[in-house]
Amino acid sequence: KMKRYCLALDLKNDPLLISKYIDHHKKVWPEIKSSIKDSGIIAMEIYQVADRLFMIMETMDDFSFEKKHKMDSQNPFVMKWEELMSQFQKSISAAQPGEKWILMDKIFKL
Repeated sequence: KMKRYCLALDLKNDPLLISKYIDHHKKVWPEIKSSIKDSGIIAMEIYQVADRLFMIMETMDDFSFEKKHKMDSQNPFVMKWEELMSQFQKSISAAQPGEKWILMDKIFKL
């Protein structure tokens, strides 16, 4: 059995920055892809409309954001990637200071 998480984040509302962010995601570093898989994430998709991002993650049952955060904080490639992505991102209004991707609540299922 897998778990699914949906998260949201905004980009700075600048067409050039948004375009650069998309370009980076067309060639995500192999070390980043490995770190995602190693944390227990089976599949990840990011969707974009205007300056809004939406992420869907399918994970192993034992996945935890705490474990992933700890792994990421010890990975120099992830730290560099996050630093690079930060220049394009802005927190949504529901975020705490320093928080990026925010977990969304499911409000409907068919």
